[in-house]
Amino acid sequence: MTDTGQEQDGAPSGRVQSLERAIALLNAVADSSPEGETVANLAARCGLNRATAWRLLATMERHSMVERDPHTSRYAIGFAVARLATAAGVDGLVRRAHGVVERVSRQTGETANLAVARPLGLTYVDEVTPPVVLSAKWLGRQVPLHATSTGKALLAWLPAADVESLLAGPLTAYTDTTVIDQARLRSELALTKERGYGVCVGEMEPNLYGVSAPVLDEHERPIAVISIWGPKDRVPQDRFAALGALACEAAADIARAMARA
Repeated sequence: MTDTGQEQDGAPSGRVQSLERAIALLNAVADSSPEGETVANLAARCGLNRATAWRLLATMERHSMVERDPHTSRYAIGFAVARLATAAGVDGLVRRAHGVVERVSRQTGETANLAVARPLGLTYVDEVTPPVVLSAKWLGRQVPLHATSTGKALLAWLPAADVESLLAGPLTAYTDTTVIDQARLRSELALTKERGYGVCVGEMEPNLYGVSAPVLDEHERPIAVISIWGPKDRVPQDRFAALGALACEAAADIARAMARA
């Protein structure tokens, strides 16, 4: 595909040329190394001039389809693409992860969930609850990202621009322990990434405590989150470290299962 530098959308074939160029660039970014690729190399690979490639990449960056490293100016695939891919493959994800979710519930005696990212939050797609435990059902529910361990486990591994977009505007206080101060929340996200899992101390519902770990792809982007939670008398804070370690192990197992798919 060669480029004259002029946009010619609406070709007789019915194809939209600018969209085809953007798709070609997106495919080129996806085929690049984990460190990303420069505008010049991407433009050359797709037969575009640099100015056209830059405009298309800038547009895709605004929509999180690609992300640009501020230090190297190299482009890599963005979170929005991973989110779309996960949405398309939810059935396969659940099928490959269900055995791990069952194992975690059996090991801990608590409810274990698997959630995937959606445009406005997270949606739970699998759940295993021990027979002796009565709990709320979360399948199909969306949850606010700042008020759950699941959401914090997702946010901690997202690019800063995506976090800013997802947390734009005032944060809702669901309980007395919900973190609604942006600076405090970002400090907690940094701690979450450092230890490998997020925690929730009754921030969505007062009696529900839990931990969550992200399922990461080969580029360290979150594609899903596995959670362990229950009433605070069953999942007190002194269990968080042990449960967090189990959640991290389970997330790594699911990631390996997806990589083999």
